[in-house]
Amino acid sequence: MSIFNKFLQKISNDDSSKGYKGGAETTYFGTVTASRNFNASNDAAQLKKAIETKGVDEAAILEVLAKRSNAQRQQIKAEYQQSVGKPLADALKKALSGHFEDVVLALLMTPPEYDAFEMHRAMKGLGTNEAVLSEILGTRSNQEIAALKISFKECYGELLEEDIKSEATRSEDKNIDDGLAKSDAKALFEAGEHRVGTVCSVLIDVLTSRSEAQLCKIFQFYGELSKKGLAKALESELHGCLEDCLMTLVKSAWNKPAFFAEKLHLAMKGLGTNTGTLTRIIVSRSEIDLLKIIQEYKRMYGKTLQEAILKETSGDYEKILLALCGTQ
Repeated sequence: MSIFNKFLQKISNDDSSKGYKGGAETTYFGTVTASRNFNASNDAAQLKKAIETKGVDEAAILEVLAKRSNAQRQQIKAEYQQSVGKPLADALKKALSGHFEDVVLALLMTPPEYDAFEMHRAMKGLGTNEAVLSEILGTRSNQEIAALKISFKECYGELLEEDIKSEATRSEDKNIDDGLAKSDAKALFEAGEHRVGTVCSVLIDVLTSRSEAQLCKIFQFYGELSKKGLAKALESELHGCLEDCLMTLVKSAWNKPAFFAEKLHLAMKGLGTNTGTLTRIIVSRSEIDLLKIIQEYKRMYGKTLQEAILKETSGDYEKILLALCGTQ
């Protein structure tokens, strides 16, 4: 088994069948909220009219789907199916195109369905998009990964690859063990920066099994042993997809909104825009922590995420991304 597959196996290990939860925080940091005067029947009728209008009324579709919670969209889908007799997603596929269509269809999926869709797309065809796998598996909770696996089986009739089957559970304990953190920091230092060659198995074992709170304490103790810090040490010791995988765990544990802000910045930096990354992060984080991501983006890059979207995108795609960011 390759080192990358060992990483995937470790971070996706969980046999829980609990439901999907968007983070443990009680304060809401999403940009999309439930509509107060929600009526699934009215929304389904509006979408039917927008789809059947000559030329398609994209603005009406945006107004409904980008301004409803995911739970409300599921009710709209059911109402549309019952009243029209066919799936809403199929009707929208025929009516829309391009990146706007991609966002609209993503909004119709439940969070675990969308994660499963992105995982499946990353693994099908020639080659595998390891960056997408690392991003999803490295930033989701155990419950989210469990729900993703169930959706993957339901949507595609197959289990995730053998190397991503569950065998254990990643810790989500909020309690911090200082003694363990010190010994882990020393083990990481001695396995990488403090020797010639890197013992990757030690890095993988520690970084994939400790809770995010515990990892942050490990990083602090590591800073007492190293002038570089763990992030810079990993960048100098590793390369390729394994570096990306472990850096995902380190950065998301330390500051998850900043991790996603950096991903969004890189997706829009230079020539061309990685619309897949842009769409995936904005849709998947819109009811979790997109407000925090927007704040971190401004802090890190001196301009708003909305300004970057305006510069790098256009048309209905631009409008729906801005709507999901909370821009009216």
